[in-house]
Amino acid sequence: MSIYIIGEIGINHNSDMNLCKELITIAKDSGCNAVKFQKRDIDLVYTKEYLNSARESPWGNTQRDQKEGLEFSYDQYKEIDIFCKNLKIDWFASAWDKNSQKFLQQFDLPHNKIASAMIISKDFLELVAKEGKHTFISTGMSTYEDINQAVEIFRKHKCPFELMHTVSTYPMKDSDANLMVIRTLKKRYGCNVGYSGHEPGVAISVGAAALGITSLERHITVDRSSYGSDQAASLEPQGLRNLVGSVRKLELAMGDGKKVIIKEEEVIAKKLRAHL
Repeated sequence: MSIYIIGEIGINHNSDMNLCKELITIAKDSGCNAVKFQKRDIDLVYTKEYLNSARESPWGNTQRDQKEGLEFSYDQYKEIDIFCKNLKIDWFASAWDKNSQKFLQQFDLPHNKIASAMIISKDFLELVAKEGKHTFISTGMSTYEDINQAVEIFRKHKCPFELMHTVSTYPMKDSDANLMVIRTLKKRYGCNVGYSGHEPGVAISVGAAALGITSLERHITVDRSSYGSDQAASLEPQGLRNLVGSVRKLELAMGDGKKVIIKEEEVIAKKLRAHL
C-alpha cells in the first residue's frame, strides 16, 4: 500500500485565496495525495481575555483580529472544494471544536483529522467517530491513556482510523523525533500508523517512511520566512518535491524481503566467479 502523503496548508494561506490555490497546485504537482486545512470557531477555542490581548498582524492589533483573519468562510471553502475536485486532489481539515467539525460536515470530505490538541476531548472524539469516516489521529502531547481513550472510542463506533506519531514543537529538533514510537504504536494498538512531522528538511520523514508508515503529513509553504507560526516548520516547493520523490523511491526500493538472485546478477556472478 502506497503511503498517503498530505500537504498541510493549515493556516499558511494567510487568508489569501490565490496563495491557497498556489499551495494546492504545488501539492498536486509534487505528487501529494491530499491537502489539509485547519478550522476553528475562535470564540470556542480561545478566551475573551486572550482574544482581546495585543498582537500585531496583517489584520489588526489584537489576537482576535489575527485569528479571525486566518479563518476561511463557507464560500471560501466551497471554492477550495471545487478547485481541489477539478485538480483531482483530496482535501480535508482538522477541526478544533465541535462547531467547526459540524461546519466541515457540509462538505463531502474523504477523511477527518484529530489534531493533537483535540485528542484529549472525549466529546469531540465521539462526535467525529460517529461519522464513520476514516480518521487520522495525531498523538502529539499525548500519554498512552489519551491514546487509549481515542482508540477505544473509534473502535466502539467501528470508525476506521490510523494513529499518527507526532511531536508538537514548531520546528521540531531532530533529537526529539523518536521515530521508533511508530513501531511502538503499531505493536501496542494493532493499527496503521502515520507520521506528522514538524522538522526542517526531509531526512526524518524519509526515515519514518522506512519504518512502515501508511500516511505522511508535512506543512507546506511558498516561503518559510512568510508571516505565520507554522512557516518555519514547513517545506518549500523544492523540499516538498524532494520529499515525495524520495518517499516514492524508497517504497520501490523496500521490496518484499525475500532474498533472491535477480537476472542481472546471474550474468555478473558468472563473470566475477569464473576463476572459481
